[in-house]
Amino acid sequence: MILLLFFIAALAALSIGLHWLIEQPGSITLDWGGYHIETSLVVGAAALIATIAAIIIAWAIIVYFFQAPARLKQGSRAKRRERGFQALSRGIVAAGAGHLAEAKRAAREAVKNLDKEPLTYLLRAQVAQLEGDRVGAETAFHEMTQLSETRLLGLRGLHIEAKRRKDEEAAHHFADQAHQLTPLPWAGHALLEHHGAQANWEEARIAIEANLKAKAIDLPTAQRLRAVVETALALEKQAEHPSEALHLARQAVKRAPDLTPAVALIGRLLAHHGDSAKALKLLEKAYAEQPHPDIAEAFLEVAPSESNAERLARVKKFVAAASHSPEAGILVARAALAARDFASARKALAPLVAEGKTPTAQVCLLMAELEDAENGPSGPVREWLARGSRAPRDPAWIADGVISRRWAPASPVTGKLDAFVWATPPEPVRGPTEDARADIPAAFLTRPERLLEAKAEEEGATA
Repeated sequence: MILLLFFIAALAALSIGLHWLIEQPGSITLDWGGYHIETSLVVGAAALIATIAAIIIAWAIIVYFFQAPARLKQGSRAKRRERGFQALSRGIVAAGAGHLAEAKRAAREAVKNLDKEPLTYLLRAQVAQLEGDRVGAETAFHEMTQLSETRLLGLRGLHIEAKRRKDEEAAHHFADQAHQLTPLPWAGHALLEHHGAQANWEEARIAIEANLKAKAIDLPTAQRLRAVVETALALEKQAEHPSEALHLARQAVKRAPDLTPAVALIGRLLAHHGDSAKALKLLEKAYAEQPHPDIAEAFLEVAPSESNAERLARVKKFVAAASHSPEAGILVARAALAARDFASARKALAPLVAEGKTPTAQVCLLMAELEDAENGPSGPVREWLARGSRAPRDPAWIADGVISRRWAPASPVTGKLDAFVWATPPEPVRGPTEDARADIPAAFLTRPERLLEAKAEEEGATA
């Protein structure tokens, strides 16, 4: 509407101007080369305007003909780019779907029409990966690192290829390069895994702070990882620098109160400093909140020189606040067996083997040991050994398929920090024997001590 009003106003102004020009008296006279031309002012102005328009049109025609080859070339280039991008689109979709033949055809067409386009390197790398051509994939990723637009993508591709061929140093090198350019989450996690695998705890602390600053991890995650690294440092320093180790373990517990290995370590270090009373109080409180074998083991180490009867009395008091826990019953039963208090051992294990309950392998072995110690080799001993061979496994520290009796700050497989969790291991696949009973070695049917020793050896080998 506004443009229409402007157009009407311009027409009105032009009409008024022409009317004014026509009414003005005067003429234009031109003498040139023997010619004498005389005309009115309006006709002269019109002739001038027509001459200027003709010159402009002629110049445009000349320029058009001179620029025609360039325009044709540009149009051809635009068509090639369009075909190239269409090929890129088809190729990336085909590579994602695993259609190798279509992806290769599209890659060839894309390279032909878009040789310097960054995405063509990505498509070439994907095709090489589909073919299993690791050298070709690494070559494409390396070429991507030469371009600023795809440098980070190329470094990540090289990192992944290095991990696939199990070249940890090369994988760390590429992750470190990417992290220096831009602190990305994948690079930060890769650095943490490398330092965890190498037990470079000070470097791991620096990497945690860098990841937090770059917002690659949130604050709760950073606090947890800080606690894990501080516990690892404390474990390293507990022998030569116990005071420093105690400070680190306390820091770890402040950051992650549920980090059981740090709590157990504090108890041991306090006892090492001669403050057994404080250690016992700390461990009793921790066990009441979270009954865990690591805390119980630390508790038993506080007074190793006591008699078996004294230890049994102390253990009963220790587990009083967590008597409902299966771990408490197992701990009391072990102490009672050592003190040859069979009644207390049987009472502690009774809730775990009651009707409707499914005792674990450890509970079954304790029952077998109890029956053997109290009544000698007998039918109940063999029965409990047989049940133990089929019973669910007891909880343990597990990380990336590795089962360990001891906690570790990082996975031994990947180096991932805080990978170990306390959980029940998956059950192994068992096959029945010819008589449909569990296949129990004959040596284990005579003395339960052999089964206990074998289980300890198996757990040690697994760790």
